Amino acid sequence: MNLNAWIMGALAACWSGNALAQPLTEVTFGTNWLAQGEHGGYYQALADGTYEKYGLKVTIVPGGPRASNRMLMTVGKLDFYMGGSMIQAFSAVEKDIPTVVVAAHFQKEPQVLMSHPGQGLDTFADLKTSNDILLSKDAAATFFQWMKAEHGFRDEQVKPYGFNPAPFIANRRAVQQGYVTSEPLTIEKAAGFKPNVFLLADHGFSTYSTTVETRREVVEKNPDLVQRFVDASTIGWYTYLYGDNTKARELIKRDNPEMSDELLVYSHAKMKEYGIVDSGDAQTLGIGAMTDARMKDFFDKMVKAGLFKPDLDYRKAYTLQFVNKSVGLSLRK
Repeated sequence: MNLNAWIMGALAACWSGNALAQPLTEVTFGTNWLAQGEHGGYYQALADGTYEKYGLKVTIVPGGPRASNRMLMTVGKLDFYMGGSMIQAFSAVEKDIPTVVVAAHFQKEPQVLMSHPGQGLDTFADLKTSNDILLSKDAAATFFQWMKAEHGFRDEQVKPYGFNPAPFIANRRAVQQGYVTSEPLTIEKAAGFKPNVFLLADHGFSTYSTTVETRREVVEKNPDLVQRFVDASTIGWYTYLYGDNTKARELIKRDNPEMSDELLVYSHAKMKEYGIVDSGDAQTLGIGAMTDARMKDFFDKMVKAGLFKPDLDYRKAYTLQFVNKSVGLSLRK
């Protein structure tokens, strides 16, 4: 073969390979708050190339106090959204908003109540004796309604919480809301004591959390895209929990320069300690698992709490089509 023929053959082979290569599908994923350790699995899948292995070019769009990522997803400006509890998803059905939860990467919501040790508030039941339960308006309208219906708490106990720990630190009989992955550390560093921590999920608040939501039309018209995003994100969570998450932490700090390594390490440890991501059904069905029985349990509790009417077709809020496939189980260490 002469040189010109070899060159032409090489060029043809190169062109053929490029033609066969599939371009990455661009995907936008909006979170519900500033970048933090609780978003680690998604940043891990971005940092270590897992999304690309699944044919996806993912852009994570951080949320925040002035962001409207859920609305942007609803109107088609974002492809996926990181939801909170299933209360939002049930509300979408109630308002006839065509969104659907396709995965739940937290088996437990990280929501906690904290109290001072040694003040007669050392059990969850003891908290009913406090007259100063510091809650945000959203908390008072959601999980506190469950606390009233399920555990006998009272409206007059609630005091406004402005996301400043000073009133809680100053009042030894106060109780404050928080996330198990962050606020206990804040209190310990600011006040020099470890607060009692009560994870609501361990007392019956059975919602899934850190869900992946999208529009119903995406599920119907492009299920392969949804499956690839869910699977890659799930693998990202396994690697973030059990592997080297150094690059993911750097990406989180890039998107949120105020985030510290100390808090990232702390939140990672607490997610594992409390089984926030990998517990319950996730241990056999894979991270992201959901079940009809768990959904019904939580919906029934919200009906009892007065948040929803019993005839709401809550099953429209989610689909099991993309989960419970044991994806990534071999990565658990």
